[in-house]
Amino acid sequence: MRLPRILSLAASLLVAATLIWLWQLIADHRLVNPVFLPGPNRTWRALVAGFDHGGLAGKLAATLERMFWGWLIASFAGIGLGAIVGSSPGLRAYIAPMLEFLRPLPASATIPVAIAVFGLSDGMVLVVIAFGAMWPVLLATIHGFTVVEPRLYEVTRALGFSRSKVIWKVALPSASPDIIAGMRLGLTVSLILSIVCEMIAGRNGLGNWILLAARSFRAPDLYAGVILLGALGYATSTAIATFESRLLSWRSRR
Repeated sequence: MRLPRILSLAASLLVAATLIWLWQLIADHRLVNPVFLPGPNRTWRALVAGFDHGGLAGKLAATLERMFWGWLIASFAGIGLGAIVGSSPGLRAYIAPMLEFLRPLPASATIPVAIAVFGLSDGMVLVVIAFGAMWPVLLATIHGFTVVEPRLYEVTRALGFSRSKVIWKVALPSASPDIIAGMRLGLTVSLILSIVCEMIAGRNGLGNWILLAARSFRAPDLYAGVILLGALGYATSTAIATFESRLLSWRSRR
């Protein structure tokens, strides 16, 4: 089992090394204006300089903090509301039209409204992130609750379980794969919205770093920020995938 994983990792590293080599080749031969496409060597130096004396570590921490708290609020709200709606067919029938109305609404479109209500503050950013990241969790939770095996509900009724006990003991564990999938997607949404809000509202973070670098034609800083953003997305995705595999390890033993 370990050999295929090692080969897969080696293939991934080879593809990444090839892309970096092609990038450096294009930059060295100036196939693209260096003002717009610096080489990996200049980008790496900009990344190191940003951490050394450019305050990039603080900007990374600010973005990560906003993303985490917004995602956490969205996860709790989405799971709570999804459990209530998903466990009640009558309530689901009443609330479905409103959900279908709000679901397609782009979270970025709510930023001007949030700015008007909360001002250019971190609270505004958290509201926007939580609103956008809540929908994947909410809809995944509702779906997970609606596809629970009906016989399980029949057993709980026969045993006289209360509604809260049914949710906690039966529905929530059965819906956990869907919920984790929604949380994983919500984490990606929260990262995107963190960057967008930092760019629009001028909050300290990676988004603001990238925007200012682009406006001042500091291409190495711009690419350094984008690469760091990609690394952050990869790290958070890997972390939640590890959490998912540990939490749902019982499925592999069935």
